[in-house]
Amino acid sequence: MAMVDWRMAGPEITNCNCAWGCPCQFNALPTHGDCRAAVAMRIDQGHFGDVALDGLRWAAVFAWPKAIHLGDGEALIVIDEQASPAQRDGLLKILSGQETVPGATIFNVFAGTLTKVHDPIFAPIEFEVDEDKRTGRFSVKGVVETTITPIRNPVTGVEHRARVTIPQGFEYHQAEYASGATKAQGAIVHDWSERHAHIAQLDIGTEGVAH
Repeated sequence: MAMVDWRMAGPEITNCNCAWGCPCQFNALPTHGDCRAAVAMRIDQGHFGDVALDGLRWAAVFAWPKAIHLGDGEALIVIDEQASPAQRDGLLKILSGQETVPGATIFNVFAGTLTKVHDPIFAPIEFEVDEDKRTGRFSVKGVVETTITPIRNPVTGVEHRARVTIPQGFEYHQAEYASGATKAQGAIVHDWSERHAHIAQLDIGTEGVAH
């Protein structure tokens, strides 16, 4: 059966509870034994079949009790309240790993590790990012707020820049690494600061990431 052709391109912000660099990016186990994260994206160009997704935003909050691949995770997805019913349906299918070549995208991989997916929320999503400066933020009132700043040298306080390329990555091809703080409430609770964050220009679709 043919899959629906889809694509999302635009900036993404990710913040997790691991130390700067995030062991997951290097196929290692999480810093503190568990994995918790908050993610958001602004879709500058996108579609799901013949449904345009340009200009929409989405966010998600995740929690796994151990490493991601060990499963038993939970997720909460937030979709831009401005999305039409058809756009909401398309985004929810993408973010739940449907209409995707198996293992080709982070959404499809994550889907197989989740045992609980909370009912989606449709709400305004604030999103700001400056990839070159490694700064940004996203917020959903009453759900999650994440702020990204540059990593700083612990002795001098000088900004430290690190950029990582993953030639066969299922989330991004290249990302700027940063420091992030997240507070989440409601179905999934987070509270940390000065933890791993990255900013990436996603270009992802049915068959995976454009490299």
